[in-house]
Amino acid sequence: MSRGVLQLRTIVQEGIRVQRDSSDPVEYVDSGNALSDAMARQNHVIFGRRGCGKTLLLHETERRIREDIKVVYVNCEDYKQHSFPNVLIEILDQLFNELEKHLTSWFGKKRRSKELIHEIRSELAKLKETPDERHATVRESSSKENTGGSSLKAAGYGLGVGISEHAAEKAAIEKEYKEYDNKIRDLNLLLPKLKERIRDFFALSNDVKSVFIALDDFYHLPRNIQPHIADYVHRLCKDVPLYFKFATLRHASALFADRGKQPIGVQERHDYQPINVDFTFENFSRTAHQISQILYAYGTKAGMTKSEIDDLFMGEGFDRLVLAAGGVPRDFLSLLLEALSQKPIGEEKIGKDDVRLLSLQVFQRRIQELKVDAEERDQDVLLKGINAITRFCLEKQENVFLIPDQALQEQNGLRELLNRLLDYRIIHSVAIALTHKTISGTFSAYALDIGAYAKFRKLEGRFKEVDITAADARERCRNSPVLTRDTLLNLLSDAPAEPYRNLPDENADQEQSSTI
Repeated sequence: MSRGVLQLRTIVQEGIRVQRDSSDPVEYVDSGNALSDAMARQNHVIFGRRGCGKTLLLHETERRIREDIKVVYVNCEDYKQHSFPNVLIEILDQLFNELEKHLTSWFGKKRRSKELIHEIRSELAKLKETPDERHATVRESSSKENTGGSSLKAAGYGLGVGISEHAAEKAAIEKEYKEYDNKIRDLNLLLPKLKERIRDFFALSNDVKSVFIALDDFYHLPRNIQPHIADYVHRLCKDVPLYFKFATLRHASALFADRGKQPIGVQERHDYQPINVDFTFENFSRTAHQISQILYAYGTKAGMTKSEIDDLFMGEGFDRLVLAAGGVPRDFLSLLLEALSQKPIGEEKIGKDDVRLLSLQVFQRRIQELKVDAEERDQDVLLKGINAITRFCLEKQENVFLIPDQALQEQNGLRELLNRLLDYRIIHSVAIALTHKTISGTFSAYALDIGAYAKFRKLEGRFKEVDITAADARERCRNSPVLTRDTLLNLLSDAPAEPYRNLPDENADQEQSSTI
């Protein structure tokens, strides 16, 4: 393996997982306005699938921000097993702990600043140690009207969406909550005092004008408490020089809920501005360009020219690697490392066949990732959804399927299922508002991940792969099979009890499988 490629592999391995305070950080490649937006004194939520650069963007913001703004970084994964409301107290304490650590460098040697920090942290510590005094009565009545099993929720395939419930569905569920929780009450009572102390704190500073609270991997917190955490952080930041920056998966997050006509959480465009760092296959050329720019940046650090980077691929190799990665930069770089590790010296050329088996392994890993990340109550329907959609595509012998837009607009669990599978890169968005050649209405087009059919060494005569990398990909999808809600329900009902045990076999080479 050439010296340049060896150096490239080393640099990619060191940078593929973003670490805070790295001595040689990888620069954020920004093809839009994400970095400049994130550096603004505004509340933001950064959306993107895992590996799209959310954490890197937060760290790059911290490195480039102007001197009078400081960033406090909190990794929510550290609190994923913690109970509410203690998790909120711990996040608040970490915020003030970071401020305390940097008192001298950020705020100067002022005795009053130190006293204020100690006062706040003492209040939080006492509150955390206070036992929960909770009295709750829950009355639940449900009246389900299942008209032919048309609703995923009525059929038992609804996904949990946090504390709010879908209202517009045939199964009418009414819940009344009357809750008294002493610790939550005390937290709310403490909020005005916290804000007053924060104002005093900044009034004593001549150098620091604002602080960003960066809550990374917010989706790791249980979804039923996410609106409460977001709500409290938002109220804490309001009318004081604090701004929140959440980074999360869009469809695994519940940032807002309307409970008993009482809004809880934060609303997009009202309480925060969204920053989308994700790239989809709706515009494959744009996604491929973004990833190529990232790879060129790594190549520059390795002393390789753009032409030398391009020479690492032959034929469809680069596009296939982008497809296998689902358009996610970290997945792409990880696959690149695996592909190069199998190449002898002087033959570092990645082609279509090299990517095929790698994509199957990636597909399997995404299943495991879903099982780790998804809440237990969601795992079964997600795994059965993967099983159902994969079976549908193999039976229709095509990688692209269409969903009627009308079905997506109904609150029956279908849209949520598809969105969650998009987050885990099991399926990929290809086109929206698409018209079919023979069926009326508009449709959204999705592509099954190439790892799901990578077991076919040759597709000809077995499987039609719509080329979503082509400039006319949208037109090519207009005759793809339509997956209706009822068909999906039938496939879900027929899914095996443990669908993840019946996923594509790396060594299989059969024409079609009825059990995935």
